Amino acid sequence: MTALLDWIMSSVHSVNWLTRDLVAAFAIMCETTIGLGLIVPGDTVVLIAGTGVKNLADFLGLYGFVLLGSLIGETLGFLIGRWFGPRLRASALGRRIGEKNWQGADAFIAARGGLAVALSRFLPVLHSVVPVATGMSRMAYQTFIRWTLAACAVWAAIYLGIGWVLHQSYELWLGRLKFGGVIFVGLIVLVAVIITLVKKRLEAAADRIIVAEEALEAENQAIDSTETTEGLE
Repeated sequence: MTALLDWIMSSVHSVNWLTRDLVAAFAIMCETTIGLGLIVPGDTVVLIAGTGVKNLADFLGLYGFVLLGSLIGETLGFLIGRWFGPRLRASALGRRIGEKNWQGADAFIAARGGLAVALSRFLPVLHSVVPVATGMSRMAYQTFIRWTLAACAVWAAIYLGIGWVLHQSYELWLGRLKFGGVIFVGLIVLVAVIITLVKKRLEAAADRIIVAEEALEAENQAIDSTETTEGLE
């Protein structure tokens, strides 16, 4: 186990820093782009890239690339929504995403505005749908990108930081222990479980917000319909 992990770590570290940073940036750009975001595991690529960090300067360089890739992907999503939103939503890709997800994104944005944009970065599915839905809304790009920058900055720091800490723990300590490889794998599983649980809690909170907003919208529509009927009478 330890020999295998040594080989994996050496392989990651042998990759040229620019190649590594560009791959990570491209992967996260794809993950935040509508359609591609459902199939490209950008967070996994970024986490692995983080294990290849050698020092603080290397970390900051990779962090800059990942942050830039995130912002490009989110901006592309916003512009697609602003220019082609309704057509995309009615297309085969839009139908594959599902009207439920589109309506959920609309309700989330209506209920929380910029905060919804920020939180979506940490949510499955919505992280690639919300930028497009935001582009179709009345939110200005300046507002969108400010919230996006804050969320992506936190997200990138967390994922890259985890990768770097895992590598340092193995190189400085676990790699020298007899069962260090087993412990290291256990740490990876523990991190994966924690990330999954946090995402599920955030997703549950988002679902509650969406349900409440949809109920409020339905109530307002019923009131408007009643007032219209009374006016006709």
